[in-house]
Amino acid sequence: MKRSAAEILREYGPFPDVDRVHGVTYDGQQVWFAAGDRLNALDPEGGTVQQSIEVAAHAGTAYDGRHLYQIAEDRIQKLDPATGRVLSTIPAPAGGADSGLAWAEGTLWVGEYRARKIHQIDPETGAILRSIETNRFVTGVTWVDGELWHGTWEGGESDLRHIDPRTGTVLEQLDMPAGTGISGLESDGGDRFFCGGGDSGTLRAVRRPRP
Repeated sequence: MKRSAAEILREYGPFPDVDRVHGVTYDGQQVWFAAGDRLNALDPEGGTVQQSIEVAAHAGTAYDGRHLYQIAEDRIQKLDPATGRVLSTIPAPAGGADSGLAWAEGTLWVGEYRARKIHQIDPETGAILRSIETNRFVTGVTWVDGELWHGTWEGGESDLRHIDPRTGTVLEQLDMPAGTGISGLESDGGDRFFCGGGDSGTLRAVRRPRP
């Protein structure tokens, strides 16, 4: 396994009226982050919040190219990002113990925090298609260029892990600095990971390593 220190490129926030950052996703232009009672859209270049949607936003967030998905307690809601309208709802696999959320291969990928699992689920029904075991608490989840990464936050330590999606084996690990945690996680499809900072109320951009 390759292991190195995470390189933080930029920190965003803290933001007004944001006590905690939960899920994070990226729509190609804006970084959406869950803040308990709303989703906020951040301009990652300017660093300002451009839009907010009032919706239950307690954990992971994902974007499928058209719609947002948001974990709200024991369910996952599909949202219209323009209006904030809830289009449909499916049960969350862990019934409220879910954390990260990502979209890939036409399906949703959900982190189950304390169970140390990542579930691939059907976005229409919520049925679990397969589960991947990990060896750390799972916070955010993201796919980029065929690589599965997840955040961890356990025992006061936090890191980003690239894992084998078949076995859960850790292939690469980026250790976050002491005192910084990862809640939500999303790639911009290029050289950045966007990481929720939990109760710091911040977001951080971390350099994505290349082979």
